[in-house]
Amino acid sequence: MDNLNYDFRKGEVLLVDKPLHWTSFDVVNKLRWRLNNKYNVKRFKVGHAGTLDPLATGLLIICTGNSTKLSESLTSEDKTYTGTFLLGKTTPSYDLETEFDQTFETEHITEEQVFALAKSFEGAQKQTPPIFSAKKVNGKRAYKSAREGVAVELKENDIFINSFTIEAIRFPEVDFKITCSKGTYIRSIANDFGKGLNSGGTLVALRRTASGNLLIENSKTVDEWLEIMLASDIPEKL
Repeated sequence: MDNLNYDFRKGEVLLVDKPLHWTSFDVVNKLRWRLNNKYNVKRFKVGHAGTLDPLATGLLIICTGNSTKLSESLTSEDKTYTGTFLLGKTTPSYDLETEFDQTFETEHITEEQVFALAKSFEGAQKQTPPIFSAKKVNGKRAYKSAREGVAVELKENDIFINSFTIEAIRFPEVDFKITCSKGTYIRSIANDFGKGLNSGGTLVALRRTASGNLLIENSKTVDEWLEIMLASDIPEKL
């Protein structure tokens, strides 16, 4: 068992390995539920720093108590992701949230082109978020409009890709590692990557491995944190 001297009320920064299909809010709500019961309060202060899509796994930073004030600064850190692009197919959401809608040729793509294209993505650039994103357009989440079949126009964001390396090529799949600025959509990179190869691209796997100097290797599962919260020997009375 981990060191149990956590003071969740005073404030802790928890590194959670988010499971597949969970939303960031699912994690927050699960941990808050345990703390609500532990301290016998209606709504314990718990928040997250940097959202992860349900189809992504990996490092989710959770703040409790007074440490929720740190959320904004923690969110601003650069992020590192690993994952897989599927070349030759696209979806409206740029990932597997929606069904494939188009198929493209891939026979013309060479490994040399893949490596060169990845390198060309590095540096400062403009990026258009996916229409299936949480960005607000006229006060409404873009993904809600997209699911209703309503066209939305999203503004470009300034992003910076520190590094973009190809880890493995198993055509039509390509494994990658990207370190990038806050607000970068890896789904959009997948789509743009496919276009850059005169084909299509879909994000089929994504894992966040780092946020600033916080690493996935130091994270714990949701169940492990629930167990620690239950066993923590800091006095439970507020």
